[in-house]
Amino acid sequence: MNLPKRLALAAACAALCCSLLAPAAAQRRRGRAERVDLLVSGGTVVTMDAARRVIEDGAVAVRGGRVVAVGRRAELARRYAAAEVVDAAGRAVIPGLINGHTHIPMVLFRGLADDLDLNEWLTKYIFPAEAKNVTEEFVRVGTRLGLAEMIRGGTTTYCDMYYFEDAVAEETARAGVRGLLGETVIDFPVADNKTWAEAMRYTEGYLRKWRGHPLVTPAVAPHAPYTVSEEHLREVRKLSDSLNAAVVIHLSETRKEVEDISKQKGARPVEYLARIGFLGPRTVAAHTVHIDEGEIGLLKQHGVGSVHNPESNMKLASGVAPVPAMLRAGVALGLGTDGAASNNDLSMWEAMDAAAKLHKLSSNDPRVVPAEDALAMATIGGARALHMERDIGSLEPGKRADLVVVDLDELHQTPRYNIYSHLVYATKAGDVRTVVIEGRVVMRDRRLLTLDEALVKRQARDFRDRIARSLKQ
Repeated sequence: MNLPKRLALAAACAALCCSLLAPAAAQRRRGRAERVDLLVSGGTVVTMDAARRVIEDGAVAVRGGRVVAVGRRAELARRYAAAEVVDAAGRAVIPGLINGHTHIPMVLFRGLADDLDLNEWLTKYIFPAEAKNVTEEFVRVGTRLGLAEMIRGGTTTYCDMYYFEDAVAEETARAGVRGLLGETVIDFPVADNKTWAEAMRYTEGYLRKWRGHPLVTPAVAPHAPYTVSEEHLREVRKLSDSLNAAVVIHLSETRKEVEDISKQKGARPVEYLARIGFLGPRTVAAHTVHIDEGEIGLLKQHGVGSVHNPESNMKLASGVAPVPAMLRAGVALGLGTDGAASNNDLSMWEAMDAAAKLHKLSSNDPRVVPAEDALAMATIGGARALHMERDIGSLEPGKRADLVVVDLDELHQTPRYNIYSHLVYATKAGDVRTVVIEGRVVMRDRRLLTLDEALVKRQARDFRDRIARSLKQ
């Protein structure tokens, strides 16, 4: 055989050997890759970390319910081998949204009474409807409906105040959603407990039962300074201190509340709660609409988290919270929907859009609450307000793997220039594609995986008929 033929044969043999060995080499490379449970791959990763990194063609690796790595897709594909992959190409990957204040079972009262002020809405419609209808079954059906709506809208954590909160917790854990869930205590008989002593016994048992759960953080929720006496507020704080439990309360929601508390206690509501030692770094205050500069300072001083509810405050004409001033002061400020009975939805996308626009109008300054700040209030700011920022609110290694994949190419989102503007001003709940909570996919491609949507709707409609009949009696 002449030299050229021998060289050609050698080259062919070498090529054959390479082709046979290539799969083995690839397998060895995969063997060196670190195993993870989930890889969300591709898309624009909006981390909401301290540097506000936005990673084009990025990825998030998840193991054991926590984020392992965030970076470029190509880099993470080399480093990690995943048991499950979510393709996010052409979409946004954001931290799960945090609804900082709601009353989830009240979704069954959606549209029951509208276009009223808070006092009339509560005393003439909501309190009577609750007295006739709220049972543990009501709470479970309403919670499932609210959870389904929130998952579909990309909410992965919510803060609740209602009755039969143990049932709320059970349904929340079953659906795979994260919640800071407060059992409401109040100075008059309600659905689950008829006396203050019963309510506190129930609440202590509830706090002990759920302490340390990976998804449910139990809390005690005195309704408001005008419905809970000073003695009982002090008792709540004592229970909170003994069990290291969070406290959730409505605070300074209306002018009437401020006027009444000022007359009765000789101090504005925030000042009054500070004076009796109620405020602290485990306190979450919903609304804080009518607060002055001194009260803003007290919230900051005591480490209180505040939750702004722009749509509910507008709808009930409760007022406009001093959000720009609170942000400047460094108050831990989140965003909420309030209950669907006073909103009338649980969409954090609508809440972000409303918050950004409301404060531009009320301040006559289009530069306040820019889109990035609005998204922060619904993510990392919300986590701080709930005192949970070590675990949630941003996409960073070590944090809980709560994330959302969002479409970016619908007609109402085209074209795109700035990702924050795009998410806050153009995106809707229906653009959410996939939701991951604690590393578990709970919705994939718009299909709920932990709740039966048809059953949820059917049970809610059945309750609507019961409620309508009760109001005629």
